[in-house]
Amino acid sequence: MEEELKCPVCGSLFREPIILPCSHNVCLPCARTIAVQTPESEQHLPSLLHPRGPCAAGGGGGDHADKLSLHSETDSGYGSYTPSLKSPNGVRVLPLVPAPPGAAAAAAPRGAGPASSSLTCPQCHRSASLDQRGLRGFQRNRLLEAIVQRYQQGRAAAAAKCQLCDRSPPEPAAVLCEQCEVLYCAACQLRCHPARGPFAKHRLAPPPGHPGAPGGGGDGGGGKGAGGGRKLPTCAEHDLENYSMYCVSCRSPVCYQCLEEGKHGKHDVKALGAMWKQHKAQLSQALNGVSDKAKEAKEFLVQLKNLLQQIQENGLDYEACLVAQCDALVDALTRQKAKLLTKVTKEREHKLKVVWDQINHCTLKLRQSTGLMEYCLEVIKENDPSGFLQISDALIKRVQVSQEQWVKGALEPKVSAEFDLTLDSEPLLQSIHQLDFIQMKFPVTVPPVPLLQLEKCCTRNNSVTLAWRMPPLSHNPVEGYILELDDGDGGQFREVYVGKETLCTIDGLHFNSTYNARVKAFNSSGVGPYSKTVILQTSDGELVAWFTFDPSSAHRDIVLSNDNQTATCNSYDDRVVLGTAAFSKGVHYWELHVDRYDNHPDPAFGIARINVVKDMMLGKDDKAWAMYVDNNRSWFMHCNSHTNRTEGGVSKGATVGVLLDLNKHNLTFYINGQQQGPPAFENVEGVFMPALSLNRNVQVTLHTGLEVPQCVKQPKLPNN
Repeated sequence: MEEELKCPVCGSLFREPIILPCSHNVCLPCARTIAVQTPESEQHLPSLLHPRGPCAAGGGGGDHADKLSLHSETDSGYGSYTPSLKSPNGVRVLPLVPAPPGAAAAAAPRGAGPASSSLTCPQCHRSASLDQRGLRGFQRNRLLEAIVQRYQQGRAAAAAKCQLCDRSPPEPAAVLCEQCEVLYCAACQLRCHPARGPFAKHRLAPPPGHPGAPGGGGDGGGGKGAGGGRKLPTCAEHDLENYSMYCVSCRSPVCYQCLEEGKHGKHDVKALGAMWKQHKAQLSQALNGVSDKAKEAKEFLVQLKNLLQQIQENGLDYEACLVAQCDALVDALTRQKAKLLTKVTKEREHKLKVVWDQINHCTLKLRQSTGLMEYCLEVIKENDPSGFLQISDALIKRVQVSQEQWVKGALEPKVSAEFDLTLDSEPLLQSIHQLDFIQMKFPVTVPPVPLLQLEKCCTRNNSVTLAWRMPPLSHNPVEGYILELDDGDGGQFREVYVGKETLCTIDGLHFNSTYNARVKAFNSSGVGPYSKTVILQTSDGELVAWFTFDPSSAHRDIVLSNDNQTATCNSYDDRVVLGTAAFSKGVHYWELHVDRYDNHPDPAFGIARINVVKDMMLGKDDKAWAMYVDNNRSWFMHCNSHTNRTEGGVSKGATVGVLLDLNKHNLTFYINGQQQGPPAFENVEGVFMPALSLNRNVQVTLHTGLEVPQCVKQPKLPNN
């Protein structure tokens, strides 16, 4: 409850609280601090508010601070003025500074009206105007003041402990010796402060905060009155009259004199006692609801505390389970490690045995061969021919046999030092890295029906844009969407987009056609139902098509300006930029005006598919059909094949026209209205986008929405 008893300005318990028109309370001293003058006389406000300024010295300074007057900014009595500084409690206040001499006189210049002030509530920040009575015009909250006093007394009584007790905690104090200035409990008083001898003349009083203590008379701080309790409050406007009635219109208690003389004469008034009982009943009824909610809140807090305990216990259980599972994995890995080490050991022992057997065998044969060689050398040293010939044939055979024993491969190791064992641990490492908890809050089912956002669905030329979203409060996850479109002639639906985006633009459709579109969502459980079908009508391509250069598909060196209608380049190499429209049928014509042409470059104009290569001249791959031109002549180019050289180049100010006739499936070019040879390309079929390649020496501006030219000049014949 203590927070309810603290002033929002100073942060301390209320002192002389007053009730603002917004029903909030503030201390009277704090109200003097946050009172603000209107801008006309704002510079003189501190001198009026400061209690030690010249006004106070002249008498009535404090009263003047209470009587600051203000007319409201509106008829409601509320304004919006906000003071400029902050108090320690975070509320903006007006600084109190001493007024300079003569400020009071300067505050009221000749012909000026009375000074005006307002008071801004520190809680709701609504400004209230002060009448001629100033702050004393606000009602005093005596009820709150009495509650604060009782609270202070109870807190003081609870804090009054015996100062001589050797117990912990000390016993509450029973008496206070005014001469010793020591608090005693009953036991310590009998033992340490007997009522005899020198102590007999000491005066013992109740401890601070006790009903019998000075200032704590048990009547809430008021004197005895006719009611045997508090002194009956008197009217703020008529000091000698007690409140006896309640004005329903103003929601304030009034006296009989207020009804006879004041502004409440024509208001709806009721007996004070009856309204008191009625409002008490209303408050009690409202408190019953709050009490029920408080009871529910307490039960909820108990539930939360039990939940904390349960979470703690479950956390420990899950930690133990996790440790056991990881230990089991480590044990399994340890066992498998032992098996693998056994295999390595067997392989090593096998290789060692083979090598040792080969060493022993080779050593034996080497010893035999060495002995035979030494014997033969000794035989050769003898000079007895007949004796030599007697044994030479046998020795020669033995040497030959010994030599044959060293067959091919006999002096090569039968095993290698390398181990043909490769451990594939990558899948296991990947599984370890992907080891995680599986959490499923809701059972996963197919997604619900997507909702088409019709306000965002639109058409432009021969392109359609569709947007959709999932319904609110949908718990089923969505992994992607499938957008389907028919052929524009009532045919079968086909998939035109699969992905996670909820906005899709389809280019290259037929002009003057009606398309039906629908979308569905999918996840791991399957594909959801289709949305409603939306019908979209493309533009009439037989008239004109409007488009610009497309910044999203252009090469990064392309520089666009003029609302993407003017193009140039940052590179000396040729770079490609496409238009935003795609054509599949009809007759279409557009022009490009050469704004800048330096150092005789070769810009190329034409059409291309969406996947054209964009870092080389247009027409060098099989995805583009173009005419490239210098300052004297032009060529047609497709798949890097140059044909139909024609006289007539471009310069600054020239205009290049491109005529795409998909009804006849051909492409024609014009320079300054002159057709460049026969139709450049025949049998042009499919979906095409306007295209251009240029370098930094060229700048062109695109012009669209043009009528197809009816009359053209005769073409120049190509040079052979």
